[in-house]
Amino acid sequence: MFKGSVLLFAALVCLSFTVVLHHGWANYDQTKTLNFTGEILESSYENPHGMLKLQVDDKVWNVVLAPPSRMDSRGLKSDALVKGTKATVVGYPHKKVKDEMRAERITISGKTTELR
Repeated sequence: MFKGSVLLFAALVCLSFTVVLHHGWANYDQTKTLNFTGEILESSYENPHGMLKLQVDDKVWNVVLAPPSRMDSRGLKSDALVKGTKATVVGYPHKKVKDEMRAERITISGKTTELR
C-alpha cells in the first residue's frame, strides 16, 4: 500500500511539473502584438510544438508554433515550412527571451492558418 502511494505521488509530481513547464503561455506578453515577414531558415514539425527560425531583416526569431496535429488539421502541412520560404507571423514576444515569440497565426503563400 505504501509503495503504491509513493509511486502515485511521484507520478503526480512529475506530471504537474510537465504541465507547468509545457504550458508556459504566461511567459508571453499578450499586450504587445508582433507582426512581421521573413524567410524560414529552419523548421521543426514535432511535438510538443512546431518551431521556426525566421530571418527578419538582421534578426533571427525563434517562433513557437502549434502542435503538429493542430497545424495539420487546419491545413498547415510540414512541407509548407520549407527553408527559404517567405512567411508572415503574428504573435506575442516572450517576456524574457528577446528573440522568441509565440505565433497566433502564420501566412505562407497567401494562406493564413490560425494556430491557437
